[in-house]
Amino acid sequence: MADRMTVRLLIYPDESCDTQLVSGLPQSAFRSSSELSSSHGPAYARLNRRDGAGGWSPLDSNKYQWLEINLEQRTEITAISTQGRYGSSDWVTRYLLMFSDTDHNWRPYRQEDSIGAFTGNSNADSVVMYKLLHPVTAQYLRLLPLDWNTNGRVGLRLEAYGCQYRSDVAGFDGSGQFLFRQDPSAGSTDKDVLKMNFKTLQSSGMLVHMEGFSGLTLTVELFKGKLLLHLRKGRGDFHAVMSLGSLLDDQHWHHVTIERVRALVNFTVDKNTHQIQLPEHLGHYEIKEISFGGTSGTGLQKSRSKRNFHGCLENVLYNEMNMIDRAKEKQVTVTGNVSFTCTESIAVPVTFGNARSFLSLPWISSGESMTVSLQFRTWDKAGLLMTFDLQQHAGTLWLFLSEARIRLQIHKIARILVDITAGSHLNDGQWHAVELNSRRGRLTITLDKSDSSTTSTLLPAVPDGQIFFGGCPSTEDHSATCRNPFNVFQGCLRLIHLDNSLVDLIKVQQMLFGNYSDVQMDMCGIVDRCSPSHCEHGGNCSQSWSTFHCDCSGTGYSGATCHSSIYEASCEAYKHKGNTSGYYYVDVDGSGPIKPQLIYCNMSETVWMVIQHNNTELTKLRPSSGTNQHIAHFNYSADAEQIQAIINQARYCEQELSYHCKKSRLLNTPDGSPFTWWVGRSGEAHMYWGGAVPGSQQCACGLQDNCINPEHFCNCDADSKEWSNDSGMLAHKEHLPVQALSVGDISRPVSEAAYRVGPLQCSGDNNFWNAVYFNKETSYLHFPTFHGELSADISFLFKTSSSSGVLLENLGIKDFIRIELSSPTEVVFSFDVGNGPLEVKVETPVTLNDDRWHHVRAERNVKEASLYVDHNPVAVQKAPADGHIHLQLNSQLFVGGTASRQKGFLGCIRSLKLNGKTLDLEKRANITPGVTPGCPGHCRSYGGLCQNKGTCVERDDGFTCDCQLSPFTGIFCHKEVSAFFKPGTSVTYTFKEPYKLSRNVSAQSSSIYSDLTLRGVNISFSFRTSQAPALLLYVSSYYREYLAVLLNRNGHLDIRYKLQQDRDAEVFRASARNLANGQLHRVSVRRSSDTLSIQVDQHANEDFNLTSDIELNAVKSIVMGKVPDSVDMDPEIVRLNSLGFTGCLSIVQFNSISPLKAALLYPDKSPVTVTGSLTESSCGSSLPSNPHAAETTHSLTDHLGSVDTGEPIVNAVHSDSALIGGVIAVVIFVSLTVLAVIARFLFQRKESFQTQDPKAGKTDDSPETPFTMDPNTQNIISENQKEYFI
Repeated sequence: MADRMTVRLLIYPDESCDTQLVSGLPQSAFRSSSELSSSHGPAYARLNRRDGAGGWSPLDSNKYQWLEINLEQRTEITAISTQGRYGSSDWVTRYLLMFSDTDHNWRPYRQEDSIGAFTGNSNADSVVMYKLLHPVTAQYLRLLPLDWNTNGRVGLRLEAYGCQYRSDVAGFDGSGQFLFRQDPSAGSTDKDVLKMNFKTLQSSGMLVHMEGFSGLTLTVELFKGKLLLHLRKGRGDFHAVMSLGSLLDDQHWHHVTIERVRALVNFTVDKNTHQIQLPEHLGHYEIKEISFGGTSGTGLQKSRSKRNFHGCLENVLYNEMNMIDRAKEKQVTVTGNVSFTCTESIAVPVTFGNARSFLSLPWISSGESMTVSLQFRTWDKAGLLMTFDLQQHAGTLWLFLSEARIRLQIHKIARILVDITAGSHLNDGQWHAVELNSRRGRLTITLDKSDSSTTSTLLPAVPDGQIFFGGCPSTEDHSATCRNPFNVFQGCLRLIHLDNSLVDLIKVQQMLFGNYSDVQMDMCGIVDRCSPSHCEHGGNCSQSWSTFHCDCSGTGYSGATCHSSIYEASCEAYKHKGNTSGYYYVDVDGSGPIKPQLIYCNMSETVWMVIQHNNTELTKLRPSSGTNQHIAHFNYSADAEQIQAIINQARYCEQELSYHCKKSRLLNTPDGSPFTWWVGRSGEAHMYWGGAVPGSQQCACGLQDNCINPEHFCNCDADSKEWSNDSGMLAHKEHLPVQALSVGDISRPVSEAAYRVGPLQCSGDNNFWNAVYFNKETSYLHFPTFHGELSADISFLFKTSSSSGVLLENLGIKDFIRIELSSPTEVVFSFDVGNGPLEVKVETPVTLNDDRWHHVRAERNVKEASLYVDHNPVAVQKAPADGHIHLQLNSQLFVGGTASRQKGFLGCIRSLKLNGKTLDLEKRANITPGVTPGCPGHCRSYGGLCQNKGTCVERDDGFTCDCQLSPFTGIFCHKEVSAFFKPGTSVTYTFKEPYKLSRNVSAQSSSIYSDLTLRGVNISFSFRTSQAPALLLYVSSYYREYLAVLLNRNGHLDIRYKLQQDRDAEVFRASARNLANGQLHRVSVRRSSDTLSIQVDQHANEDFNLTSDIELNAVKSIVMGKVPDSVDMDPEIVRLNSLGFTGCLSIVQFNSISPLKAALLYPDKSPVTVTGSLTESSCGSSLPSNPHAAETTHSLTDHLGSVDTGEPIVNAVHSDSALIGGVIAVVIFVSLTVLAVIARFLFQRKESFQTQDPKAGKTDDSPETPFTMDPNTQNIISENQKEYFI
């Protein structure tokens, strides 16, 4: 006995179903394509037998040979074993398995949804066994050798294993059915199960129709090769449709299961299942009757197919009752023509699978007429169906697909004599019939017996010899006259008729008639690659013969299967890509099932995700008799699943909850039942208020012991006649957000109340900053096995100073997946899904071991594998067209190392996500030696985001930009600080004595600053005005020295310098033309010693030399706008100053001082004095504003406080004065409109600028020091200075 070897062990479905099926069969059960000799015949192909020549060998060893076994009845086949021919060099190394019930219409065994070849033998005697992952039921088994020993020929012995299969069948011809009526006493059930198998050649027809006593109907019908499940109740009350399967009209058995468990319905076709949730009131279903094979009346009229089933049903079980057995025993009503056998019509298909495929048939009819017909099915839009040369050298006829239409052309000597088309959308995978008819000078093509096109011909369109189908022989075959200027046909043909005679394709297969190459006879190998669709997240699947394509437009996802999200997972991630406040689509789980959501990101020092709902305003409630509770429900801009994911990801969430009251109690503390409560995320009611802790039945004042009445725990519970309020933040994440609010104690005539539920705000990203540091090459983290069978994406950031190391690895028995840094400039993504190892590599132009964060994203799906590293071009590796597609892993996932602990990684890994789920690296690192939670040092990677002299400051979970030395503000020091000036506006920044004077010192204020001397200045600002002349900026001195930046009467920029009291001011004029043109201009003035440099906008620097002193002594102040104290000023400057300044100043900087920024943002902390109206504006921005970004408008009145009138300003609800309020509102609106028109007219007359209205709000800056104590001004200050600059 030869040794037996099993090369692949799969899950065996039934250990008892392993009987030998071949060894006991008679010789007549064995057939083959040919045999080398009588002693090499197929009957000698039994496993381990040595009689005859020791096995089967065909006459020729080529890819057209086959060995067939007739198992004599339908049998369940679970395994196959092969051997070579005994004592020889003949064995098969690779083969295909085919199955059939009728010895026709073969179907290949599919491995993982693709036609998979089995690996055969490596010698003549070893046994190689395969246990089939999915058992096959068939009567006929055929093995097709694909490859064999190169030093021998095809040689084979085999055995199949399995067991008997019971089959109860019923045949329907489209007119018959049988009806099962449920016993009325059976009542309703919580569960119903219907199982059956069917096979048919018809693409449409009703299989099952079920009616319930409640009026709910269930219908299963075949429509265009797909199986549809309809659930209906009444006329439009409820109708749900599910579609499963495709190409089900292939005359093969298909399995259907419909399972209802209360209101949940599972619909299964073959291996694919869909679910549908019925309304709860339909959860109890009482069956009235079930019709199999079709129905009549309204049930049929409501179906799409409009016809009953034509085919066979098998093993129909309803709640374990055998319906076919009952039909045989007359326990169900049988109508029409129903038989209990499965009679199958024979239609031999042929498959054209590649560019070398063709079929040629001789034309043997005589005469001047011709009829050729066939049926085809394909996914391709183009391809040659048929071609032949015409008699009498009249040209060449081509019948082909073009843009999914049938097209017929006759060519002769590069001229198109005939060109007609018919049909459309013929690449739908359905069978289509086409007939070509030539008779009496008329040429007609008819499609699907309905659509036809006709043209006239001068000569009869009759073939001259051979007709070629699907393609042409290779150009090496010089005897062939076939030419194909079009695409080859990839698809299936059947029912080919020549002059109304059906072509026997079995004879063609046996080489008795015609010729062919690279076709598969007696099978249609078409595969629907879009059923089920591998396109994720709603991507639209389209296909050709060999592949499919996913259209991801409008889904928010990208990639070959629409797997990867194009959006970031949090506002924190958007911030670290340099984005500022605004609305962004956030995809919390990346490639997971949760859809992207438009979220407002408030990019302050703490980044907030803000989720709005339908009523964030303060809403007032008036007394309402007969109403005990006012209930408000809140609908959020994100759905519940998205909100929960956001909250789970965030480190902190809060939501404002406020209650304003006047004789309206809140929680009825200390001992009463609450009048008001709110409902949280899970639907539970909560009796604590904003600012208090869960379960306390308190408000914030009760927790802080500062309530108005110490006997109560809420201010409103004092039941005061005066307005009071209880407000605070809810911050218990598990209870957020507030879904509803129930307000009581509003029915008393004197009761008044108002409430506000703010938006949900969450900060901190537990995923984005989840990082670990591997400090040993042998250290690693391990996690449960990664499951990414059909699609997998892995993303993370890493930083290291090492040249190589494995970042991630997961192994299976044979399959694996790995990502590693193979060199300082290369990342490799490698994997194996059973087809052999594949690698995807990205080489970077810069080194990756620079201790900066680098982003890696690897994706693998059934179409391709891709690898992204930072912003480098993506690397892509296509998957094989046929082969294994499931990634099967079974070991632990290793991060930062490998199972062998070789090539470990030294450095940091952060934000590791697998298929959208973040692994908690820090939690695992806390219990793992050699791995440290967290990883500092972010400014090296993100410091470049800090703009305009902003300084990056490290944080444990990121960084901030310090804008202290910048005239800009904002999260990245990117936002211009601008203000609109009116003629009376003045901003004065006064320099202070850096050292306190002794109490016994008496001196003039001028002498205090006598040592403040500037040998150089660096001034920059932007402005916009239509005023000329105008004083823009004035620097004064206690010694009547000054520096003035102004526009003269012609709008030219002048710099006036007076550095000596006894000399006139020097004037330096920039060559730029009129700058008082309403446009934004940028000015830079630099002086070092006696050299002055001026630059305006993008013009070149202009240099000047001072002839007077080089020092500006005793500097007193910097003034923007109108100078309040004009004493001792030059007369010309006084005249200019009297006009004031109307326009915009922006990002003003004097050396290291930002005086305008200090005045607008920090007036209480800075030595500034403001007179007149000063309003922050966006007038200094040269870019269009972001429509989604929130602009904060500051006014000096914001810092003066407001008068509390006691009663809140609210949206009134249940107000009796709504009409009066409406009238007042209209009057106010009209008045404001008139004023706005007048103001705009005056505004335009003065050629002024619009500014944003003042609006209180928090700046998105981090709290900054408004001025600096650093005297460093780039070596332009005298060494004996005692002054400091801001």
